[in-house]
Amino acid sequence: MSLVTDDILVRARAFAEPFLSGELLDTGENLLAHADEVVAILDTMNSGNDVKAASYLVYTCPHLNRPHEVIAKTFGEAFASLAVETTKLVEVQRLSRTATSAAQLQDDPRAQTENVRKMLLAFSKDLRVIMLRLASRLQTLRYFASSKQAVPVSLAKESLQVFAPLANRLGIWEIKWELEDLSFRFLEPETYKQIAKLLDEKRTERELNMQHLREQVQAELAAQNIKASVQGRPKHIYSIVKKMRGKSLDFSQVFDIRAMRVIVPSVADCYEALSWVHSRFAPIASEFDDYIAKPKPNGYQSLHTVVRDVQDRPIEIQIRTQSMHDHAEHGVAAHWAYKEAGAKGYVGVSANSDYDAKIAVLRQLLAWEREMSSEAAGPGAATDKNNATSAAQSPDDATLFDDRIYVLTPNAAIVELPKGATPIDFAYTVHTNLGHRCRGAKADGVMIPLNTPLQNGQTVEISTVKEGGPSRDWMNTELGFLVSHRARSKVRAWFNAQITHENIAKGREAVEKILQREGKTSIKLEDLASDLGFKSSEALFETVGKDEFSLRNIEIFLRPPEPVMQPDDFVLLKKSRVVPPKSQSGVLVVGVDSLLTQLSKCCRPAPPDAISGFVTRGKGVSIHRDDCRNFQSLLARHGERVIEVRWGVQKPGQTLLYPVEVSVEATDRQGLLRDISEVFAKEKMNVVGVQTQSVKGTAWMTFTVEVSDASLLKRVMQSVKSVSGVGQVRRN
Repeated sequence: MSLVTDDILVRARAFAEPFLSGELLDTGENLLAHADEVVAILDTMNSGNDVKAASYLVYTCPHLNRPHEVIAKTFGEAFASLAVETTKLVEVQRLSRTATSAAQLQDDPRAQTENVRKMLLAFSKDLRVIMLRLASRLQTLRYFASSKQAVPVSLAKESLQVFAPLANRLGIWEIKWELEDLSFRFLEPETYKQIAKLLDEKRTERELNMQHLREQVQAELAAQNIKASVQGRPKHIYSIVKKMRGKSLDFSQVFDIRAMRVIVPSVADCYEALSWVHSRFAPIASEFDDYIAKPKPNGYQSLHTVVRDVQDRPIEIQIRTQSMHDHAEHGVAAHWAYKEAGAKGYVGVSANSDYDAKIAVLRQLLAWEREMSSEAAGPGAATDKNNATSAAQSPDDATLFDDRIYVLTPNAAIVELPKGATPIDFAYTVHTNLGHRCRGAKADGVMIPLNTPLQNGQTVEISTVKEGGPSRDWMNTELGFLVSHRARSKVRAWFNAQITHENIAKGREAVEKILQREGKTSIKLEDLASDLGFKSSEALFETVGKDEFSLRNIEIFLRPPEPVMQPDDFVLLKKSRVVPPKSQSGVLVVGVDSLLTQLSKCCRPAPPDAISGFVTRGKGVSIHRDDCRNFQSLLARHGERVIEVRWGVQKPGQTLLYPVEVSVEATDRQGLLRDISEVFAKEKMNVVGVQTQSVKGTAWMTFTVEVSDASLLKRVMQSVKSVSGVGQVRRN
């Protein structure tokens, strides 16, 4: 084999050789030899040196720890992407073949169609992958043929049912025919040998006759001032078998066993040559096709006619220009730059640029996938799409093969969508943020409503706003904006996130207000949430914002009520610093002498308050005001332990002081605490403790003062209430 001595090709082979020279493929073929043969096949397809170089790099990827980084550093990002994407596709196809039995995999339309879809998604990233896979598969079949090994049925069927149709769709006839013949040879060896024998029996006689006829036709066309090159056209065994089976023909009834090709300079010469052929020979009217006026879907162009010679033998003649011939032999995908496409393009698609040509080829692939789906669904799928109950196509088949479409991004990437998908579905599939900001769409350059179902092969462009979110109308099924479950879930998630955000903001505001009112702004929000049993502060805010957690719970946590005192664990409160111990508290237990008494801190009784006693276990008698809530609870549960007590008469010269609490609510201002403190000072009341807090201009103050007579508080509280800004004054 002669390799092109281009620098990049030489470098790629030298880079790969240490990795590949001693390695074998699953088929037993030497890996480096396989790569060399792939390069040779690509050379016959007029592929660029970049694709040929990539054929070596593909096989080095499994031997590199970081193939993309290593290849990109040595050869560039484009080579790295091509090699890695091709390697991924090879692995996907290998897994597909080994996942199930060979017969099930390729005879099952589901598996076959899914295989094609995976290939499409890989091809959309780099179309050169197509050429690498076709050339590699052809070389694999050639190796099996030369080594006379048994070919895995799954590989042969995949070659015949997937790779050969791919080459056909792209118009690469040279590869298509060889793939078909080799695959058929392995799948049906007896039939292959039978047809080959029939062709060979009359080969010598046929070739002599055809040589004479070619020389005659070329000479006579020259006499008509038509410069033509007349060639024999090889007849491929699989195409003969397919025609015989498709039309129920005997071998002798196949007209194009004898065939030749006439290549002329221009389209006008094609029709002039056709006119001469029909005047020179007897045409068979039913066997004429004009693929110039009406090209095949893959862009193939030529004139096909079948005539009878003087001995009444049928001869197929194809008439085409040189450019048509090059396109037919090598296909559009063989040339990355697509220079041969011309301005007309493929199937009526403009191909003035590389981008347009890429779009055209991708649409060929998409059309191929749909054709495969229709064929797999049965004959009724193609002829009676509106009849869902056709005998040839069950409802299950219809949903199986008509459930997906493929559209193109402006960057020529393929996007898979469910059938009926809209531009909004497309936007969310490309990127979530693109879907949120979607406001308009174009299909093939034409503005369309956002609820318009997309068609297979369209190029879709989305118009967006800088900021924004989805519309609630999109969730209305009757309006038809969304079809895919993925898009629906993303829209639903967006609205849920918005509601969550609003609840969190609402809850945060409420919690912060409570903390300010209680004078607990120093508490960390995360600690507060944790103490209340929430995972985070946001979880607390959200729950509060949804009114699922009462703010009263937070208030109780920040300022818990006095615990209900149990008989056995009643906590005796400390006496005032000036209250003598034991019986000198100033409280007498009726009928009992020298009994320990303690003033309860929960209600802070002082003379002349109405009081009662509660007998604790081991800690004397607890003295409560009659209106104390804790005492009322004890009375209800343990009334038998409540005893009568009264204030004692103080001895001459003795003054007992009792701590009481006064709460003040006022409009906060400068000097407020000072003014209130002066009131207590004027009344000669000793202030032993002060607690203050201010929230949004409102101040809450608690003063602990010592009094000998609680009745004096009324006059003092009136004085405090007269202070500027004071709203409410009460005894706790």
